[in-house]
Amino acid sequence: MVVAATKRMTVAEFQALPEAAGDFDFELQRGEVVPMTRPKLKHAIIQRRLFKLLEAAAESRGWLDTELAFRPLPEHELRAADVAFVRQDRFAAADPEDNIAGSPDLIIEVLSPSNSASEMYEREELCLATGCSEFWVVDSERETVRVAKPGGSFAFYHRDQEIPLALFGGGTLAVNSIFPTTAK
Repeated sequence: MVVAATKRMTVAEFQALPEAAGDFDFELQRGEVVPMTRPKLKHAIIQRRLFKLLEAAAESRGWLDTELAFRPLPEHELRAADVAFVRQDRFAAADPEDNIAGSPDLIIEVLSPSNSASEMYEREELCLATGCSEFWVVDSERETVRVAKPGGSFAFYHRDQEIPLALFGGGTLAVNSIFPTTAK
């Protein structure tokens, strides 16, 4: 997909473009089409593992998915989350012919070498300001998970620690279970 932008693109204009093929996928960020490199195998393994670890806890409470497209702002933003959870009431109210309006309740991003700190911070800020209750950044190199919440609070979780799963009604997720030794 090659796009020569002369003005800020709307979501409707972006959705009318042909599907991406090759080494890149695309997001609409602030009205600009931004190429996103497709993840390497390690990234995909961690992404799938997170989905499987959270699947049972999410089942009766809402929708859990990978690469979930959402519209944090209505006109010039269309993003995708590595792993995302949307509460049942919000999911039931969503238009099946559109994307999730606002940010999912939980967004999990697995860091890739192509991600910059400023990019992840901007994504976190946008998502927490538009409906996200928890924004996780999973760092496979450091084997940590940073959990941020609206209002600026955050916590780091390391191996041998457990992440509270308040959005799923309780329980915890062991950080060790996210980073299997075979994924290195």
